[in-house]
Amino acid sequence: MSMARTRQTTPPAPHAADSHEVIRVHGARVNNLKDVHVEIPKRRLTVFTGVSGSGKSSLVFGTIAAESQRLINETYSAFVQGFMPTMARPEVDVLEGLTTAITVDQQRLGADPRSTVGTATDANAMLRILFSRLGDPHIGSPNAYAFNVPSVRASGAITVERGNRKAVKATFERTGGMCPRCEGRGAVTDIDLTQLYDDSKSLSEGALTIPGYTAGGWNYRLYASSGFVDPDKPIRKYTKRELHDLLYREPERMKIEGINMTYEGLVLRVRKSMLSKDKEAMQPHIRAFVERAVTFTVCPECEGTRLSEAARSSKIAGLSIADACALQISDLAEWVRGLDEPSVAPLLTALGATLDSFTEIGLGYLSLERPSGTLSGGEAQRVKMIRHLGSSLTDTTYVFDEPTIGLHPHDIQRMNDLLLRLRDKGNTVLVVEHKPEVVAIADHVVDLGPGAGTRGGTVCFEGTVEALRGSDTVTGRHLDDRAALKKTVREPTGVLEIRGADANNLRDVDVDIPLGVLCVVTGVAGSGKSSLVHGSLPPGADVVAIDQTPIKGSRRSNPATYTGLLEPVRKAFAKANDVKPALFSANSEGACPTCNGVGVIYTDLGMMAGVAAPCEDCEGKRFQAQVLEYELGGRDISEVLAMPVAEAERFFAEGEARVPAAHRILERLVDVGLGYLTLGQPLTTLSGGERQRLRLATQMAEKGGVYVLDEPTSGLHLADVQQLLGLLDRLVDSGKSVVVIEHHQAVMAHADWIVDLGPGAGHDGGRIVFEGTPADLVADRSTLTGEHLAAYVGA
Repeated sequence: MSMARTRQTTPPAPHAADSHEVIRVHGARVNNLKDVHVEIPKRRLTVFTGVSGSGKSSLVFGTIAAESQRLINETYSAFVQGFMPTMARPEVDVLEGLTTAITVDQQRLGADPRSTVGTATDANAMLRILFSRLGDPHIGSPNAYAFNVPSVRASGAITVERGNRKAVKATFERTGGMCPRCEGRGAVTDIDLTQLYDDSKSLSEGALTIPGYTAGGWNYRLYASSGFVDPDKPIRKYTKRELHDLLYREPERMKIEGINMTYEGLVLRVRKSMLSKDKEAMQPHIRAFVERAVTFTVCPECEGTRLSEAARSSKIAGLSIADACALQISDLAEWVRGLDEPSVAPLLTALGATLDSFTEIGLGYLSLERPSGTLSGGEAQRVKMIRHLGSSLTDTTYVFDEPTIGLHPHDIQRMNDLLLRLRDKGNTVLVVEHKPEVVAIADHVVDLGPGAGTRGGTVCFEGTVEALRGSDTVTGRHLDDRAALKKTVREPTGVLEIRGADANNLRDVDVDIPLGVLCVVTGVAGSGKSSLVHGSLPPGADVVAIDQTPIKGSRRSNPATYTGLLEPVRKAFAKANDVKPALFSANSEGACPTCNGVGVIYTDLGMMAGVAAPCEDCEGKRFQAQVLEYELGGRDISEVLAMPVAEAERFFAEGEARVPAAHRILERLVDVGLGYLTLGQPLTTLSGGERQRLRLATQMAEKGGVYVLDEPTSGLHLADVQQLLGLLDRLVDSGKSVVVIEHHQAVMAHADWIVDLGPGAGHDGGRIVFEGTPADLVADRSTLTGEHLAAYVGA
């Protein structure tokens, strides 16, 4: 007998587990936060606003995300924790209601030569499985299509222990897809031997011209004392055998000058020690040598596809896996949808969904073979987002750092839709952002400020977007700012001709970049802006290019050392106190002996991640106690390094501490909107936009005639954009030509001339769709940029 199911008519009492609706932060003091108290609603989209340096990242990344990550790491076994970075607990009194935080930041993806867009997402793995099932001819497992897996063959005897032991002859074979010539890199390196040695000299006369191979050093003695070659004979008189031993002899252990060493040919040694490293991480003199001595050419065997001949021969519907990875992702998605194969239907659905999410997020113009190191910070952030879009996690906190960087106003709408989709799955979405288009979709806004650095770190406003508009905060006042078109534009003084530009997706573009004016290059993401400006400017065009790549330097480097500011300051301290300038360098005589002038002590824990603790002797000040007794204008050197740029600019302007050389540099730092940075802040802690503006301040004094800036507004608050426009105007008025790649409509409206690329991204772009003044662009409304700019200025 079946029983009827009864329904409860009275609503149940609320469950205790449903009462935790907010993330509570009490007493946050990370970096410049001043005892911040906030309550952030869960399963809602919260946007954090405020001027650059007001403490947004300190609250979202440094407090909420950091503590969530630390608590998750503590759940792993001690063995696993040994491979993870050790995190200190953020300075905060109470953190309640945290959920698992996933941080999607703008750190560029690794520049490993074998890392591509396909390997950074799941797309490449799914394609390999597809080809291993359907590829004709069938060549093996998914590994056979992987350019990261070499083919291995081995044979020998193995002993099987069964009853009576017996040796069995066995062979092992694994088929990989790696091209044997370039080892999956797609490019081969040829070394110019004339850059390694001077063949008219003998080794004892110093024939080797490689950095670090000077006569008398270990590298030199390895060859001179090896016995394979005559150290007193000029290299050009060597026999074939001697030359082979010097350059290409395989590694072997031997005693040289009584010490066990490994001897190997010079070319092999240079390849291992210098060419296997990322070029960007090399010391400047070694990078200069590599650029001189090494030519990178497309691998002749695999033609740059990185794959072995067998992997390229296996095809589905006429396409090999190399062809598929070379296709623009939006086209590859079409191809995948056209495959009707019931045996792999779930795989095709999953692969199609992943490829479609690239297009949704505005990255349909990429190809899967694109090296991940060549993606911009904004592109890298959106590639990381793709991993999370298909995730089945809910009740997670997603933390985004300016997700609209590198996006045209047309693409921002798509990004907004994705953020709302993540929220609607039941996740808490926290976004640090300046763009009013993103602030507009927030359920809740937290505005930090009122200023930057020491003048920031407090919550000025919490509530809805409408309430923010009516509030008297800096963000509220500027939220509806709209730059007007210029009444008059400057006349060019000449042109920079670009002819037949075909880098990446450009279609044989001819364009004249006007000189002596502010020229803005616009277009949707992937339309070819960077390819045109960075890849096609004629060589020797007197160009200073300022982009957002990481600044070379260790944790000892800071704005004061990078800009050259410290040099005149040290001399002024030395003169005022009648001592040596070296005492006022934390990298020289004045350094605290305990921490060697770093301010923190790094303890290497062997198998576990290292720990950093402030130095107890100098209390993080980096200098010896006696150095701090010397003052200039009533401040010691550590107090000067702790000053924000804006305060230091006033300090070095007049009176006893007047240092004109330092004051000029500080004025430029204030001009580019970095007045809130402290002089001693490590460069490793700066954002991409801050790095670019620091470079701009440093290079403004250079003699270059053409300045090329790549999205200088990234990371700038609406109020700071006006200051940046004033700076660009001053640069142009001083006789420079300024070319800016930009999506910000305020910069477009302020331009004298606009070059618009498009009409779309990837192979739908690469053409000039408009050249002229902003007023003409708005009047025409013939392009996407024109439509959005017209709406922005209210035309």
